[in-house]
Amino acid sequence: MYEESSTLELKREITEGLTKEIIAFANTNGGKILIGIDDDGTIIGLKNAHKDLEAVSNTLRDSIKPDILVHSSAKIVSIEDKQIIKIDITRGSRRPYHIASKGMKPSGVFIRHGTSTSSASDEAIRQMIIESDGTQYENLRCIKQSLTFNETTSLFTTEGIPFERMQQRTLGIINTEDYYTNLGHLLSDQCEHSIKCARYKGITKLDFQDRKEFTGSVMRQVNETFEYIQLHNAASVTFDGLSRKETREYPISALREALINAVVHRDYSFSGSILIHLFDDRIEIVSVGGLVHGLTVQDIELGISQSRNPKLANCFYRMKWIESYGTGLQRIKESYKTAEKQPFWQIGPNSFVVTLPKIELEDYKDQYPLGLLHWIEEQVTFTSRELEDYLDKSKSSVRILLQTLIDQGVIVRIGKGRATKYKRKK
Repeated sequence: MYEESSTLELKREITEGLTKEIIAFANTNGGKILIGIDDDGTIIGLKNAHKDLEAVSNTLRDSIKPDILVHSSAKIVSIEDKQIIKIDITRGSRRPYHIASKGMKPSGVFIRHGTSTSSASDEAIRQMIIESDGTQYENLRCIKQSLTFNETTSLFTTEGIPFERMQQRTLGIINTEDYYTNLGHLLSDQCEHSIKCARYKGITKLDFQDRKEFTGSVMRQVNETFEYIQLHNAASVTFDGLSRKETREYPISALREALINAVVHRDYSFSGSILIHLFDDRIEIVSVGGLVHGLTVQDIELGISQSRNPKLANCFYRMKWIESYGTGLQRIKESYKTAEKQPFWQIGPNSFVVTLPKIELEDYKDQYPLGLLHWIEEQVTFTSRELEDYLDKSKSSVRILLQTLIDQGVIVRIGKGRATKYKRKK
């Protein structure tokens, strides 16, 4: 007499639920499915066992991902002179197994509870991925597989770097089983992490001025965040003979290194955003995740590098956004070598904070790109496209600049939609 259990499922005939049962056993502790036996243990047998076996084989081969064939077998056996199909499933090594058309989400992933099969929770799915793929975040299969790479492709193409499917495999964006990894998620247009910037008047957080959040591919986030910070990074220009020398309140190389380090070395297993605080006397960049296990502050200051996300770092290196590994903090220090106030960092169990002091400029002009206010004065009205052409800057950076000028009462907006224009506020 047969009786259903946590490792045995009885089925009178092939049903739509067979795929779920197979997946549930592979995702839990393995088990056996007997087709041709009623729920009460009565042996019914199959009228066309060979045709049914072919259907089972097709299910195992085509309807389940990753490949489950190595963990399953199906054959016809005879019990009491009646033909039934016996399917053996062992616990899989590439969990979570899922319905190919549904993906790695609760509607496609199932587990076994006693004699019943149920959808796996999001947390259970994440845990199965970690157990199968390891703990290196960027190597894990991404739960979301419908990813696009318009922003990253554009940036790679601009630098003359191929970004086709073959290159994505080489970089680790796609794994050997054709799944997008979490590295792919970070570089995709659908990236769920972000960088949040807040600007304050004074040296405390009491007088808030404005905030911006940058989303999309982490490479797009770096681009747009850097442009935003640069809008509030005043310049002083001096001349040595015919040579023009520009000095910034915050050295560009220091800002660049601190921002890229925060993105490349952060712990993406945390959902929190990178935070950037702009005060009148300093900029603080707060990255999620402390030091990589085994490293000390002295190690990283000496240039010893152990990236938490080496494949992401490699992508930035190919873009020439990282010049050499392990030199980030050293380069920040070098950019401040003649400054009175020096940059410093604070490290917590799950945070890394870089503080860049403001350098007082000898010849402070204003907080806008050189010549901008004079250009605005000369225009009766102007469009955002005209300002893009004048500054030779991207649409996104000019959009941020226009909003800043409006917020600070320098210009006013006229009209709406495509007819929008701007003019100097009287």
